[in-house]
Amino acid sequence: MSLRVTFVAAARSSPLLAERFEDDRPLDQAGWQEVQRVIGELLPLAAAELRYCSPTPRSRATGEGLGYAPLVQLALRDCDMGRWRGLTLGEAMAREPDLVDAWLADPRATPHGGESLLGFIARVGGWLDTRPVGDGGRIVAVAEPSVIRAAVVYALKAPPSTYWNIDVRPLSTTTVTGLAGRWNLRFDAVPAQSTRP
Repeated sequence: MSLRVTFVAAARSSPLLAERFEDDRPLDQAGWQEVQRVIGELLPLAAAELRYCSPTPRSRATGEGLGYAPLVQLALRDCDMGRWRGLTLGEAMAREPDLVDAWLADPRATPHGGESLLGFIARVGGWLDTRPVGDGGRIVAVAEPSVIRAAVVYALKAPPSTYWNIDVRPLSTTTVTGLAGRWNLRFDAVPAQSTRP
């Protein structure tokens, strides 16, 4: 008895360099167009027995746009960035360079007054470990890229520093299989018709 949890990264609501900590902006026109371009490929995931999403406007809108009708999960919210909420990494670095360096170097650090990276990974992992177990149960969860990175680090029991080396692109999928405390990262073949340069 194991679960198959497929994470779908929320569509983008801004250019990559304008990504903000705990970004709560809705999808823009480009994001909606991205969802429409991939709906044929991602719609089959709507057959999952359980469908969830992060509480951000773009995660909810992505899930709805893909036809998932997802249930919001507070445990899948982005990392609490305290006073850096709404800032880009560059803006935080310009204001408090030493504190940003400390945060990037130490997964236990909370110089922003929010949540540590270790706490964030543990929260997302706790959500993963408490999903209902069923024989061959399938779950889809639309989430922020940061949440998916945390889930991968947790599933692989990788060092927290690995978090910074995982690149999750908008509308990409990441699947983990297993059950509480015993997860595997799964790579599926890409259908030939959906391969793009």
